[in-house]
Amino acid sequence: MAGVDELAAIRQRIDALDEQIQELVSRRAEAAREVARIKLKEDPAPHFYRPEREAQVLARVMERNRGPLSDETMARLFREIMSACLALEQPLNIAFLGPEGTFTQAAALKHFGHAVGTTSLVSIPEVFREVEAGNCHYGVVPVENSTEGVISHTLDRFMNSPLRICGEVTLRINHNLLGAMESLDQIERVYSHQQSLAQCRGWLDRELPRAERIAVGSNAEAARRAREEARAAAIASETAGEIYGLRVLAERIEDEPCNTTRFLVIGQEDVPPSGNDKTSLLLATRNEAGGLHRLLTPFAQHGISMSRIESRPSRQGVWDYVFFVDVEGHREDPELAAALDELERESRVCKVLGSYPKSVL
Repeated sequence: MAGVDELAAIRQRIDALDEQIQELVSRRAEAAREVARIKLKEDPAPHFYRPEREAQVLARVMERNRGPLSDETMARLFREIMSACLALEQPLNIAFLGPEGTFTQAAALKHFGHAVGTTSLVSIPEVFREVEAGNCHYGVVPVENSTEGVISHTLDRFMNSPLRICGEVTLRINHNLLGAMESLDQIERVYSHQQSLAQCRGWLDRELPRAERIAVGSNAEAARRAREEARAAAIASETAGEIYGLRVLAERIEDEPCNTTRFLVIGQEDVPPSGNDKTSLLLATRNEAGGLHRLLTPFAQHGISMSRIESRPSRQGVWDYVFFVDVEGHREDPELAAALDELERESRVCKVLGSYPKSVL
């Protein structure tokens, strides 16, 4: 009976701890309401969501974590608490590349928590337009995949959009083969987004060499079609399978086990420094010899680390290109600010797309 008594004592302790946790969460929520009251008193249209503040809070959560829960698990718990508290100040509406069940929706909920509203849109340009029009507070769009590279539609929209990058989200992508049939032998068609088809090419070649591969706008759209068409399957997330009533026929069929997609959070305002930031730029050189070298020289001279550079047609002339560049630091950091001043003089175009906290989850 000693073991039974010991378990009873532990459960009593857990109940007491749960009561304390609930009380502290309620007190935090009341503090959030007080923040909203003060902000509204000072400004009739304040910004309640502060990306840099949330990034700092999550970084401190992970720094002081001593286990046994992992840093990421602890940060996810606090993300949901912050999401629920922010909803008391201002319920956010987040646009994402839909339909329901896409990885982009999963990225939006990972970044903002589950206390936000989400609006499903059929294309990346529509996500931009809804945020530009003020119909949604923020949008989430994919920008690059570790296996297949950049999503060009996202980069192209930044050429003419006034929106800022306010944050980034990284998401491990696990692809599943979904269908209503009993076995793979019954599959004649496989629907998925073109990126997902490419990321699962090796598996499809081995397991379904005779099945037709059909690219659609999203993995969730693929799941919808698989539900409605006989002998059709889809490559999509487990969540999409649950939404559309499909069984998982094969798990984790991506060719690269570390397959990861990066998403951008887009909004209308600049984000103050968080202390661990990244800055994205749109640059164009003058059409002369050594133009690209001169474009990148200020970064080297001021000790700025560049993490990515991508070229895209400018759509303003034949063989005319612009460059999307990610660098370490915030535009207000002295060294980066000095480099940007030089770039303004050396480049034909120098547009800061946003300075924002690095993803911590």
